[in-house]
Amino acid sequence: MTGEALFIGIDIGTSGARAVVMTASFDVVASASARLDAFSPNHRDPAAWWSAVQSALSQVLVSVERKQIRAISIDGTSGTVLPVDASGAPLAEPLMYNDPVSDRAILDAIAANAPESSAAHGATSGLAKLMHFQTIRSVAHIIHQADWLSGHFTGLYNVSDENNALKTGYDPIERRWPLWIGSTGTHMEMLPHVLPAGSPISIISAQAAAAFDLSPSVVIVAGTTDGCASFLATGADQPGDGVSALGTTLTVKVLSDRPLFAPEFGLYSHRIGNMWLAGGASNTGGNVLAHYFDNAQIERLSASIDPATDAGLDYYPLLRDGERFPINDPAMKPRMEPRPDSDAQFLKAIFEGIANIEHMAYGRLAGLGAPELRSVRSVGGGAKNVVWSAIRARKLGVAMPPVLSEEAAAGAARLAIQGAKSSGVL
Repeated sequence: MTGEALFIGIDIGTSGARAVVMTASFDVVASASARLDAFSPNHRDPAAWWSAVQSALSQVLVSVERKQIRAISIDGTSGTVLPVDASGAPLAEPLMYNDPVSDRAILDAIAANAPESSAAHGATSGLAKLMHFQTIRSVAHIIHQADWLSGHFTGLYNVSDENNALKTGYDPIERRWPLWIGSTGTHMEMLPHVLPAGSPISIISAQAAAAFDLSPSVVIVAGTTDGCASFLATGADQPGDGVSALGTTLTVKVLSDRPLFAPEFGLYSHRIGNMWLAGGASNTGGNVLAHYFDNAQIERLSASIDPATDAGLDYYPLLRDGERFPINDPAMKPRMEPRPDSDAQFLKAIFEGIANIEHMAYGRLAGLGAPELRSVRSVGGGAKNVVWSAIRARKLGVAMPPVLSEEAAAGAARLAIQGAKSSGVL
């Protein structure tokens, strides 16, 4: 491996940090992780974030030629915000991605001024959290989780990326902080400087280079959200490439050559290079399967299912009333009757129902302006079921290539490669 340029992606999530080392041809040559609870029982503790990042990074550096590292990029949880002083020291416990702001005056000010299509609406938005923090004594910057961690490598704590900034009200089309933000009472000077994801921020600080025994020419690259990084990790990179996450719920995302905004579906677009990443989340998914079957039962029953034929049942599998996407109807009823006598047929009908919703979801995205679907990559626990995959392939009617990685850190590493190229070190 001597002489080969290497790139690092770091992902910080709710349970820990992960680091991968990748070559310019996207081969992962090392990876490591560190749990947050090894450093603190509180996942909101920024010191634990940094300790976990240090641990994961130190582990991967042991197995590679660290002087060949050219660039580093970090992704973090979308909508996690913290206030810091001029030196980057946190001044309050961060508000995490799902922590709501309860101040009605803040929420009303945003609702009255933000365009309908803005991702800044809602109690968990980054803008609501910024406004909550902006009156803290000595606050200099209010930034996102990935921004703060990148600052440990650059010494700059006022730089963000277009994806993390989206829920704080950033306009990805005009590529600026819009003027309406000031009308909410936001202190505009608290907003970070925003770069496109994958753009160089600066070279590594002398302190960080010495701490990790890295070259002083390593480039620190603007990162992204964990969701965008996970999409990039799969290898999807062309307009019409979709990724379906078959987890507790069903999430579909597609790369588009134009932005898609549909507030009635909670749909907005992240800018990635010259393309846009848009998607939606249904209330169907693995939660329905888990309600009726355990993993062993699913595996056993799947063996007797013929994926080439239909069960003849038109299910819309939901655990309770209400759907978000591809149908926005909070009163929508589950449709899971009649139930066949055969458990295998019942499982097959659920598989087909979720696959039909997935097909409908990509159709909805196309109806909103997304390009024609050309491929779907699959992640999450459901992607491992070959029978369900065969049913989905029949319903979707497009290529279903394997994912290159399910690690968000691998997506961040791809951004590090992009930043290295644009900065001229690769």
